[in-house]
Amino acid sequence: MAEIKRVRLADMTWMEFDARVRDENPVVLLPIGATEQHGPHLPLATDVILPEAVSLRVAEALGGIVLPPVAYGYKSQPKTGGGNHFPGTISLDASTLVAVLRDVVNELARHGVRKVVLMDGHMENQWFITEAIDLALRDQRREGVTDLRVVKLGYWEFINAESEAVLFPDGLLSWALEHAAVMETSVMLHLRPDLVRADAIPDNPPADFPLYDVFPFDLRPIPPDGVLSSPISASAEKGRHVLEQVVPDIVAALGKAFA
Repeated sequence: MAEIKRVRLADMTWMEFDARVRDENPVVLLPIGATEQHGPHLPLATDVILPEAVSLRVAEALGGIVLPPVAYGYKSQPKTGGGNHFPGTISLDASTLVAVLRDVVNELARHGVRKVVLMDGHMENQWFITEAIDLALRDQRREGVTDLRVVKLGYWEFINAESEAVLFPDGLLSWALEHAAVMETSVMLHLRPDLVRADAIPDNPPADFPLYDVFPFDLRPIPPDGVLSSPISASAEKGRHVLEQVVPDIVAALGKAFA
């Protein structure tokens, strides 16, 4: 009977993981998302589902391993996520997120992993992922480990001009306003149509924010449903196109990064 090569760390025994790390030096991917409102039509776990799905496809192509995702992220920001005031949005302070990610990278290094990918699915996480990597690399240098390499990426950043044209035939308004809009709704329609409330997809004008921020934030420019631009043109076919384009491009990029 052929041995099953598992992709998810959570499905492995410790001995299987140990052997894979020692014998294969695999790429290990950590999806990092958020539990955040995504309007009336998408689930709170959207930012977890999408980077995990991309990570699994990338890992299958590379013979890699995918860790259980980090399901909580940095605070939803009004101009990119609608804001942290929406019920069900459960966020971490920056220091908490940095500490969690730093610990995970350090633990992987302790077990001999030398190729780590932090796959972001929540725009607000990005600078804190950078900080966690920086601190973990400093920790490892102190331990005498100098061959650890960590790649940080947001899967949406790999969407190329061709895919943008498929998603937005009339032009992209702004990636910041794409929260719960065409791209995320399309990919969710492709991956998990059972979680998309198709009859509740809104069609409101895009949010109009000033070029400055005042704190406490003025909530009036935020659409009441939390969707920053209309997802009405989303489709499963668009979502399929995005995944079929970004996954091989990420695989190729990681091949270069870990060469």
